[in-house]
Amino acid sequence: MNDQPAIKEGYLAFYGDKAGNSGGQGGKTMCGIVGIVGHSRVTPLILTTLKRLEYRGYDSAGVATIEHGELARRRAEGKLINLERRLKEEPLDGTIGIGHTRWATHGVPNETNAHPHFSDGVAIVHNGIIENFAELRDELVRDGYAFSSQTDTEVVAHLVARELARGLKPVEAAHQALKRLEGAFALAIMFKGDEDLIVGARNGPPLAVGHGDGEMFLGSDAIALAPFTNSITYLEDGDWAVVRRDSVAIFDIDGNKVERKRQQSLSTSFMVDKGNRRHFMEKEIHEQPEVISHTLAHYVDFVSGVSKPLDLPFDFARIGRLAISACGTAYLAGLIGKYWFERYARLPVDIDVASEFRYREMPLSANDAAFFISQSGETADTLASLRYCRKAGMKIGAVVNVRESTMARESDVVLPTLAGPEIGVASTKAFTCQLSVLASLAVRAGVARGVISREQEKTLVRALSEAPRYANQVLKLEEQIERIARELSRYKDVLYLGRDTNFPLAMEGALKLKEISYIHAEGYAAGELKHGPIALIDENMPVIVIAPHDRIFEKTVSNMQEVAARGGKIILITDAKGAAQVSVKTMETIILPDVPEIISPIIYALPIQMLAYFAAVFMGTDVDQPRNLAKSVTVE
Repeated sequence: MNDQPAIKEGYLAFYGDKAGNSGGQGGKTMCGIVGIVGHSRVTPLILTTLKRLEYRGYDSAGVATIEHGELARRRAEGKLINLERRLKEEPLDGTIGIGHTRWATHGVPNETNAHPHFSDGVAIVHNGIIENFAELRDELVRDGYAFSSQTDTEVVAHLVARELARGLKPVEAAHQALKRLEGAFALAIMFKGDEDLIVGARNGPPLAVGHGDGEMFLGSDAIALAPFTNSITYLEDGDWAVVRRDSVAIFDIDGNKVERKRQQSLSTSFMVDKGNRRHFMEKEIHEQPEVISHTLAHYVDFVSGVSKPLDLPFDFARIGRLAISACGTAYLAGLIGKYWFERYARLPVDIDVASEFRYREMPLSANDAAFFISQSGETADTLASLRYCRKAGMKIGAVVNVRESTMARESDVVLPTLAGPEIGVASTKAFTCQLSVLASLAVRAGVARGVISREQEKTLVRALSEAPRYANQVLKLEEQIERIARELSRYKDVLYLGRDTNFPLAMEGALKLKEISYIHAEGYAAGELKHGPIALIDENMPVIVIAPHDRIFEKTVSNMQEVAARGGKIILITDAKGAAQVSVKTMETIILPDVPEIISPIIYALPIQMLAYFAAVFMGTDVDQPRNLAKSVTVE
């Protein structure tokens, strides 16, 4: 056993003198969990499931089973192919097992820190952050437990093992350990000698139970369980489950048995593969005409030219304000939505990134409504903001791509984006579907508030109905955009400029470029150029200008002239009329169709996605799983 001072000294050296006491704020994780209590060898099945969870982002992986009553595991740093190779060299048998793809939060990504973690007959995998792990670790060290990893997860394994050593049975030992944990976590726990038991627990990150025929499953989402079952029970926050081959019993944190709905999962109907595309991101870019059409058809009637009635828990005509909150790309979709709601419905909108929403302490009214936007419906900061508004009595709408998600279940109304599974970490089709929902809702709000006449509604709905056709036309510019992206990939810094709804689109373009190609990029309101960013302009600075020929086109052209005068290399994204009227010399001009104003952000999103995608391909990065990023962020 390690002595306490040695553990404490090493711990402080790695984490700093205040490590662990911040509650893990700022940690980002979306590890993948799978557990199977089966009737045949489970290792190949676990690997299949882990592959379906790759899109979440990870830096190591591992599997544990019970062989002849004993726990056995294989772990590997890096991609799943390394774990597969290890399992070929050292196979694992067993009809029960747990597996994990890890995203490092506590401890560097290596085999020692990879899951599953063991302690005296206990095996565990974990998604999330144990906020009080430093306190628990010190307590366990005092009790003689040695730590082999730098992770917060290992404290859970030791806690359970300590309860077993005190004479408790496995299920009760797990329950007692769970009561000590603070933070956000999903867990799967397996016990030496019991080949018919996995204990699962959820407090924050999602966890689902899959029902089979004489076998049961645990997984981080329904997509992971799709090869085995479409009969799913979602655990709620505070739930823990006793999973056996023929049954599942679910309890709350106090040990009271609870009932959770068993349902058919829509997600399992999707087969997730790249088809004939090189990357999921490329495939998802090309799926946009179809999924935009599906989404718009849910909200507007293309035939009659009207927005469809919605079963909303509030009346757009009676609310005084709308709050919107989201993270990352979803936030930028919300920012564009703000322009639409205020322009077409004269409805004031407050919008914040979700990580700031609660802390700004904005005045909230039960007479107002709030929309929360998230592809996964599990984003931790956004979910926390939703609950903050719920406490204030506001009516809640969730714009989500997963109807069975936590945000969907905790909202008054689900406003689905019908994008289908989005596997690439960098959002593409989910973003344009979010825009499609928000544009449709803005029209509906405008009609309800008497701002839009019936004739204007028909015009706007007709414009929305044209979005899939225009998106398809933009995809045909792929060859030109690929050529431009090759040149763009040679630079270290890029600026994006836009006005009006093209300002948040400029920020989205910059975000896409930096998150998958690792090229530094920033998006600015074009009018802000002379208030600082112009200092960066020289012959080594490409400037991507998003400028359809609209009522403020001339103002954007004046900003382009300022860039040209300082040698900046301009890549202009505009329409034929804009290209004809601009007098500034450009490095390249991408000419898009002339589109109605309301759908312009949806259509102009496609070329900025393709620029980022092809630049990343030329840079040789991992396009679908860029470094340091995860698909969903389920811990603050």
